[in-house]
Formats: sequence, structure tokens, C-alpha cells
Amino acid sequence: MKILYYDCFAGISGDMNLGAMIDLGIEPDYLKAELGKLHISGYELKVYRDARKGISGTKAEVVIHRKPENMQKENHNQEHGHNTYGEIREMIQSSELDENVKSLSLEIFRILAEAEAKIHDRSPEEVHFHEVGAVDSIVDVVGAAICLYRLGPDAIYCSHVELGGGFVHCAHGIYPVPAPATAEIIRNIPVRLGTVDYEATTPTGAAILSAIVNQYTDRKDFRVLRTGYGVGSRDGEIPNLLRVFLCETSDIPVAGTVPSSIIECNIDDMNPEVYDYIIDLLFAAGAKDVYITPVIMKKSRPAVKLSVVCDPESDQGILEVMFKETSTIGLRKHRVEKTMLERKVNTIITRYGTVRIKSAFFQGKCIKSKPEYEDCIRIARERNIPISQVYREAELMIGNEEEHSGS
Repeated sequence: MKILYYDCFAGISGDMNLGAMIDLGIEPDYLKAELGKLHISGYELKVYRDARKGISGTKAEVVIHRKPENMQKENHNQEHGHNTYGEIREMIQSSELDENVKSLSLEIFRILAEAEAKIHDRSPEEVHFHEVGAVDSIVDVVGAAICLYRLGPDAIYCSHVELGGGFVHCAHGIYPVPAPATAEIIRNIPVRLGTVDYEATTPTGAAILSAIVNQYTDRKDFRVLRTGYGVGSRDGEIPNLLRVFLCETSDIPVAGTVPSSIIECNIDDMNPEVYDYIIDLLFAAGAKDVYITPVIMKKSRPAVKLSVVCDPESDQGILEVMFKETSTIGLRKHRVEKTMLERKVNTIITRYGTVRIKSAFFQGKCIKSKPEYEDCIRIARERNIPISQVYREAELMIGNEEEHSGS
């Protein structure tokens, strides 16, 4: 499975993200040509090599030469130099961009607009973006969507996100970091504060992560294929860089029959509160599956059977966790053959956010697909909606895709 991993040790901004994507291998000419489908004039995307604290990467800079022609509107907004969320949405929808790129771009802008709307107590349709900031945001947001679909990862993971410290100048005054919009967007995102004394994560950077990340974790148990560095505009005690890894994992097993071990024990004298902790340790030690079955032991004592499925080479690590972390003094182990269907993971964009879809194939034909639980529960928490609603939306889109593909 191909993973895109965001290592946000110094935060993230829209231009840092573009730089990292180009550093990973996105061709600047391709990105500029796709951005040209928006028909925005009066700006230039400059791409060049730069370095922070001796580490080189790619700097992506939006340079405004003059007021973009198609951003000049004879209305009240022109007087104040703003463009509304609705106008930006119309611009993206009417472009010749790929439909998937449009959908992700609109999702990121929706997150930005809803954050600003909540802060200023107005509807998203009334949210205004400053004209220069709007061009920056459009290039950063749409550019992010273009790059992600060009790279085509199966899933996107992210570390804790550094927010920075100090104060930031906003349109209405000086505010502590994180800026009000960023503070609204980062709900349910694990963050750090104060490593540097400036705004490390911008609202655009936070919105990109909110829209695309499937899982937040600091574990990096994958094989790195390429590393990209996006260079930020400022610098501090740590290098102002966004590091993004393109990786491979073996989370999705290959199809076929493989030898496996089942290691199990019966437990009737342990605090059940610790099972969740032990299960996490077992997965970290190489377990492919862990399950607990209620059983009745001698003298009619209620108990549980703790069972672990793993590859034979993980036996020793599993044994160590079970002996050290549970109350058992004996284990049973036997060999089995595990037969698996071919599996693939792809990502769909629902009206609530991105969801990974796992599909299983038999004799080359897709026979079942399901939304990833972790993605659905993340969206349900972020949007404060029932998880069943997220599942229904994802399953409806799966059905539409299958009907369209004729599968």
C-alpha cells in the first residue's frame, strides 16, 4: 500500500505543501499547466531550490504581478478588495480541472470558509478572502489537490502538527498563535505548541490536512521510497521545512494462502480494563488479528480466550507480550493456513470528507467493498454527525462508482 506521510515537525502552510510535493517528484510544468485551467492571470508560481539550516528543499512561491483580471468584479467586493467563497467555488467548478481535483479543492475551501464563518458569526457564503490572499489560497489549495491526485497514494498519514508560538497579524488585529481560523480547523488534530516563536501552521495548511489525512500517528513503520522537503518563508531554531515521505507498507496483504500461527490462552483473573492496552501491544509486535472469546473454565468460572493470529516469524514477540503483560502462565500455539482474497485500497471524496475504501477481489472480480471505519469515525467526530450517516454517504458513492464502471 502506498502511503503519503506528512511529518509536520515545523508546521505546514500551503506553499510549503506545494514545495514538498514538487520535491517528491511532481513536475513544476505539469502543475503550472493544470493550474492554468483556472484561467487566473496576473500571478506567477516561482519554483526554486532553497535551504533551511543546511537542509535543501523546494520553495514554491506565488508572486502577484498585478490584479488578476478574472478576480476583478464590478461589485461591493471590489471596493474592499475581497472575493467571496461562493465566487471562488464558482471559479473552480467552471474550470476544466479533473472532477476529483475540483472536489478536493472545494472540500478544502469549504473547511476554510466554515472556520471563518464560525469565527465571524456569519454564513460561509458571506466569507470574504482578500484578493491577494485569495490568489495565494487558490493556487495553494488547488495545487495541493492536483499534486495529490498525481501522486495517487492509497492513504495519507500525518504526525502531530507543530503550531508555533508568539503572535500573528490578522486583518482585524494581532492574535496569539494559533490564529482564530487555524484554532477552529485543528479540532481533532493532534498538535504541539511553542517549538518556534512564529506561526508555523497557517489556516490553509491546517485545512489541507483536515481534508486529506486518514490517520494521525507518529509511528513510521513503513519503507520510505522518496522524501520531499517544502521550504517555508521564515526560519527559527529548527529548520522551517515540511517533510513528506512517499512510503510503502504491508498493511494490505497479498492474495493467496500463507502459513500463520494462532497463539492463545485462557484468562480468568485479570482486570478487563487492560485488554485494550494489551491488544495495541500485540499489534505492535506483529499480530495480524487479535480477538477475545468468552469461555467457561473449570468450576464454572467465566473467563476469556485471548487469541492472536500472526506470521510465524512474529511468534517470539507475541509470546513475550502475552507472558509479560497478561496473567497467563501458559500458552497454546498451532500452525494454520490463511487464505486471503486480493485486496485494494482507494480513496473517495464524499461531501463530508475523504474516505478510504477497501475492496476484495475473487478471480479478478470485485465482490465486496467497504468504507474504512477509522475514516468514518474521524469524519463523524469532526462534523458532529452520526457515523451511520457517513457510512451511508460512502456506500452510496461506492454503488455509484460500481454502476459507472459496470462492475
